[in-house]
Amino acid sequence: MILYLHGFRSSPQSFKAQMIAQRLQMLGCEAEYRCPQLPASPSEAIRLAQESVRDCPPSQLTLIGSSLGGYYATWLAEQFGCRAVLLNPAVAAPHDLEQYVGVTRAWHSGQPFEFRHEYIHELKALAVPRISKPQRYFLLAATGDEVLDWRQMVTHYAGAQQLVINGSDHGISDFERYLDQVLRFCGIAAQGHQ
Repeated sequence: MILYLHGFRSSPQSFKAQMIAQRLQMLGCEAEYRCPQLPASPSEAIRLAQESVRDCPPSQLTLIGSSLGGYYATWLAEQFGCRAVLLNPAVAAPHDLEQYVGVTRAWHSGQPFEFRHEYIHELKALAVPRISKPQRYFLLAATGDEVLDWRQMVTHYAGAQQLVINGSDHGISDFERYLDQVLRFCGIAAQGHQ
């Protein structure tokens, strides 16, 4: 099973989430994909993620986390003992998101939502100072990320499989080029199950 965790202000409508869903459908694996709309509260987002994969054995689970979703995926992978793919993950989410405390808008719907100050404390509770088993992680970090520092990502996920993309952007707009590598790490070959 693959659980995709989208980033801050994003949704299951993100182009990466949609691209993965379409490819898995083409391969006949769509039943193994989950991509819930995450609430603004980090602790509620984690609860929802845990509930989404409650019956899946860790050996059959891969988390894919983008930006803030990568921060969540790291904490969850450490708890579950499963694999995780990190797409330009937030490494210092409590610090990075402090500027967004207040009312902001979702990217895809334009709907306003409140990001409360208490959520910063919830993020701090999810910090993973050091990953325990680097071989369970696959990092994609774009040097052209205009939001987060790719060097922090590379350092934080030292020892993990890493693909540093020269250029690109925070959303990894050329994600299609890397999709097959991501799915292989998840245990899905170009022709379906491995």
